[in-house]
Amino acid sequence: MDKYKLIAENITVSYNNIISVKNITMKFKANTVTSLIGPSGCGKTSFLRCLNRMHDMNKNVKVMGKVVIDNTDLYLDNMNPIYHRRKVGMVFQKPNPFPTMSIYDNVTAGLRLNGIKNKKILDGSVENSLKLAYLWDEVKSDLKKPAIELSGGQQQRLCIARALAINPEILLMDEPSSALDPISTQKIEETIMNLKNELTIIIVTHNMQQAIRISDYTAFMYLGKLIEFGETKKLFTAPTDPLTAKYVKGFFG
Repeated sequence: MDKYKLIAENITVSYNNIISVKNITMKFKANTVTSLIGPSGCGKTSFLRCLNRMHDMNKNVKVMGKVVIDNTDLYLDNMNPIYHRRKVGMVFQKPNPFPTMSIYDNVTAGLRLNGIKNKKILDGSVENSLKLAYLWDEVKSDLKKPAIELSGGQQQRLCIARALAINPEILLMDEPSSALDPISTQKIEETIMNLKNELTIIIVTHNMQQAIRISDYTAFMYLGKLIEFGETKKLFTAPTDPLTAKYVKGFFG
């Protein structure tokens, strides 16, 4: 039997009553990488943000449907979104380390907010999270260095480490390498492929070659609708929908 870590059911998103995501249902298996692809404005990021309840922060956005993790609907009235966000980490398109904080303090920020002060626990989390993000060897001798002094690729891996420090079960990534050079992009992709041993990862990407390289499953979205969702190799080599075929062949986008 397939083990689904997350199920998004009948998700519809509207901004000021204008629908941007239309009745999408997707099931995400544990310890896999799923890429969301499609042209700009097709609803990928809007859908991704539903999975972390980030739309809660915008009163002009309405979300309908269910997001179920471990048999619990995250949109129930009595669900604490702060508790939920401990399970679902988020990495954004542009690296956003806390600029006035050190590398160490960036990684421990979430733990401190959750009341953890024990230095041994914090030290262990910093080392483990930076190792998972493949950054430890580059920064271990200078953890008090301001995060803003790191390269762009290092900053993004630091943001991944910061998200990992709170021990999420799911990691959402919104075009995490789009602002990076090819070498940094390769390191981010290697990090993602290794992290799936620990987590379930869902990534928005405009780079179809990246989706092919790193994902087990791919979803193609267009004009707010889910057009096709399946194993990455099949979607790119033998898509079932003609629109998917045109997109992956580069006829539009």
